[in-house]
Amino acid sequence: MTAALNTIRHGDGAASVPLLIAHGLYGSARNWGVIARRLSDTRPVVAVDMRNHGESPWADRQGYPEMADDLAGAIDGRWDVLGHSMGGKAAMVLALTRPEKVRRLVVADIAPVAYGHSQQKYIDAMRAVDLSGVETRGDADRQLRELVPEDGVRAFLLQSLDVKGRRWRLNLDVLSAEMGRIVGFPEVEGRFVGPALFLSGDESDYVRPEHRDRIRALFPAARFAKIPGAGHWLHAEKPREFEAAVRVFLDAADRI
Repeated sequence: MTAALNTIRHGDGAASVPLLIAHGLYGSARNWGVIARRLSDTRPVVAVDMRNHGESPWADRQGYPEMADDLAGAIDGRWDVLGHSMGGKAAMVLALTRPEKVRRLVVADIAPVAYGHSQQKYIDAMRAVDLSGVETRGDADRQLRELVPEDGVRAFLLQSLDVKGRRWRLNLDVLSAEMGRIVGFPEVEGRFVGPALFLSGDESDYVRPEHRDRIRALFPAARFAKIPGAGHWLHAEKPREFEAAVRVFLDAADRI
């Protein structure tokens, strides 16, 4: 069943093609606020909470066909679409299965392949936090530090903590049960022949040279670019460079 996603809209510019932004695993639309606002100077920008994240509905499935259907339901007409990590895979499936919904595609640091790693450890860490005694985000941070020593990762995860409600804005049970589908990629027929930018961090190993043949088979017009000094969270680590690369691609596509 398709989920009606929570959205945050920036800008107006009704005459311009809107841009939809789909976040990655454990993220939310709010994570993209700065970039969305900056890109909204020339077009409407709509950031979504993916199913089982943020303020969007909870559902019992977290596969890419379902997530792509959710994104399609958020698009009125034919938009540009940007997706990072899990959101990038959902955006790719959307473009492959519903190309009439996508004019231009930006895929941030992910490839249309199955990965061998799991993100289960972060679910385990969030579950280990005793929320009954949490009064501030700092209280949760101190507990989380034992299992997640990286400051940046902890800060990212804690953005999904509802301190007052003492709950995670993440459906941890379903995300855990569906982890195999999240790190995988479905068999999808078809190709997306429109402009597609695969933008990655040069310190990330998510998009490897051996993935390019698979990408080009599905996205024959694919272009590739890297942001120096950035890893997997390239939009957070190098926001100005990320914004500039996306803007150049979208502006150039307008002239095709």
